[in-house]
Amino acid sequence: MDITLLIKAAIMGIVEGITEFLPISSTGHLILAGALLGFDDEKAKVFDIAIQTGAILAVIIVYWQKIRSTLVALPSERQAQKFAANVAIGFFPAVILGLAFGKAIKANLFTPTVVATTFIIGGFIILWAERRPASATRVAEVDDMSPLDALKVGLVQCLAMIPGTSRSGATIIGGMLLGLSRRAATDYSFFLAIPTLVGAGFYSLYKERAILSLADVPMFAVGLLFSFISAWLCVRWLLRYISTHNFVPFAYYRIAFGIVVLLTAHFGWVKWAA
Repeated sequence: MDITLLIKAAIMGIVEGITEFLPISSTGHLILAGALLGFDDEKAKVFDIAIQTGAILAVIIVYWQKIRSTLVALPSERQAQKFAANVAIGFFPAVILGLAFGKAIKANLFTPTVVATTFIIGGFIILWAERRPASATRVAEVDDMSPLDALKVGLVQCLAMIPGTSRSGATIIGGMLLGLSRRAATDYSFFLAIPTLVGAGFYSLYKERAILSLADVPMFAVGLLFSFISAWLCVRWLLRYISTHNFVPFAYYRIAFGIVVLLTAHFGWVKWAA
């Protein structure tokens, strides 16, 4: 058993869990962390997607009461049916566009320079969204969303196929710009993540099964475990944070981090990618 590889898997799992649900791009951080750790071959790319399932398990546990009540009421209650339909509607665009453009995006855009640039652009978009007046909010709770709201947020989520954009950032900030409250946008982002990331993880494992073996099980198990633990802590913290704070600090973090990556890459101080 390669202890060094397991340590790298644990670090990557922690990075995934902490960044997956914050508006700072988990994919961007995984690309950059993988480049620094030398953990960026084809198998590592499958690993990065697969360990998202651990983070999603944390969301399921945190929101279990809502998920359970929806499943129980689904056959008979209109509100539960509407909520489930909204999640499905938001998920659908990612399936279509992901299958159509996913391969081309991976081949051309998964580079630290692209990640850094989208970090900076995303930061300015967050600042713009947070400066909008409170009167622009028309959807207070996730249960108040219409199917059209769900479709719009689902389309915005597709922007996250560009690495560095942030799936949670696109859905939360996009939802806010579309009239959702900060809490409603955050809740919907979490619920939408369940089918999106679980589907992506299993699809990636199936598609790349030829390069995987039983010897990889410990590496994936460690990544999933640390992804779950760090995501569980992060989600609980974020839900408390948004009750009294906005996302402006994350915007400044994105801008500063993006500038650091661009500068270090330009001057050759850090070899971010081969």
